[in-house]
This record gives sequence, structure tokens and C-alpha cells, in this order.
Amino acid sequence: MKKTMILALLFAPVLLSAQTAPETAPAASADASSAQVQDPAERNKMLYSLGFLLGDNLKRQLVLDNEDDYKALSQGMRDSLLNKKSQTDLEKYKPQIIQKYQDDAKTISAKREAEQQEYMANFKKEKGVKTLDNGAMIKLSRAGKGKTPKADGSVKVHYTGTLIDGTKFDSSRDRGEAFETKLTDVIPCWTKALQQMKPGSRAKVVCPPDTAYGNRPVGQIPPNSALVFDIEMIELGM
Repeated sequence: MKKTMILALLFAPVLLSAQTAPETAPAASADASSAQVQDPAERNKMLYSLGFLLGDNLKRQLVLDNEDDYKALSQGMRDSLLNKKSQTDLEKYKPQIIQKYQDDAKTISAKREAEQQEYMANFKKEKGVKTLDNGAMIKLSRAGKGKTPKADGSVKVHYTGTLIDGTKFDSSRDRGEAFETKLTDVIPCWTKALQQMKPGSRAKVVCPPDTAYGNRPVGQIPPNSALVFDIEMIELGM
């Protein structure tokens, strides 16, 4: 594995996250972007933010056990960024780097799986939770009135989607625009859960990975992720 390939593992998720921002988000003007780069204080904040995101991404990919791990990793990054000569034989350690990525990926995946299973098991025990035939779970906090949508119907909803740790990956509320869709065009979890809701209702919906995006990573959503949605049914489509 070349150095550039190792860096790609580090940078790709950060760039992907930036590229998958909602299309409705307003674009910054060229003048505003130029001003931010020219302002030293803003540039420092931007670079700090980039460093923070890279660090956050590293935490998701690697198992770092102690302060010495962090020091060694940060020193290597600092020397590389300052164009200093490496203190180690990089070719010698590349096989170990590859092995660490592979081993840590398995460890992190197993930990996430255990946490998700525990979260879903605990949610299933809560009063008022209904488990649907595909494994999705729904708990109504407001009943609503009227009819429920059919499997091929359409709806208008507001929603917020998070991982089980509360990390928000999408929200129609943040965009200030309700989401309109056909039930045939959404993930299986939604297709089933929305058929349990009437206009005016609100619910917490927990989607097991196989009813969401399965083993596909989507934006900030890692593969095999259980998803949690706060959904409010506004109205049924015509």
C-alpha cells in the first residue's frame, strides 16, 4: 500500500461527508469564500475544523488504546505535514499498517454490532413499541387522525435521522422543508412504518440495518447501521 493509498483511507470519508450535504443548502458566494481564506483567523478556524474532522474519522477507523498511541500518531502526522524526514522505515511498517486497519475494522464492527443489538433489544422492551413484520420498530408519541397510507401511497413528513449514538445524519426540519415521497421509493423500514401512521401523528422508528441501507455506506452512515428516525406525518399524498 502506497502512502497516497493510506492517506485516501483517512481523507475519503471526510470528503464524502462534505459532498453529501443536502442539495438545498445554499452555496457560499465566491467573495465570501475568498474572504474566509484571506482572513488568518478564519483560515485557522477552517484548518482546525479540518483537523478535528480528520481526528474524528481516525477514531472511527482505528483502535487507539492510550496516550502514547495518540502521541506517536500525531507526531507522525506533524512530521509529514512539515515535510520532515520520517523517523521510521515506512516500507517496513506498511504491512503492519494494513493489518492494523483490517484488525481494527473487525474490532470496531463487532463493537458497533453489539451496541446496536443492545439498543434495539432495549427499545423493543419499551411500552408501546410495535415490531413490524420486517423487523422495524415503531413507537407512536402522538396518534394523529384519519387514514393511514397504503403501501403504494405517498406522504408528506418531517423527520430527523440519527445513528443509535445520537449522531444526526439528516433532517428535513433543519432544511425547513417537509419531505414528500412515495412509500415505494424509501427504505423498507419506512415503507412499513409509515403505514402505521396517520396525519398529525409522530413516532420514533428504529430500523435494523437490513431494513435501512444494509452493508452500503451512505454519507455519514457506516455500513450495517441501525438507524433511528423521529418522524411526523403531515399529510397523505393525493
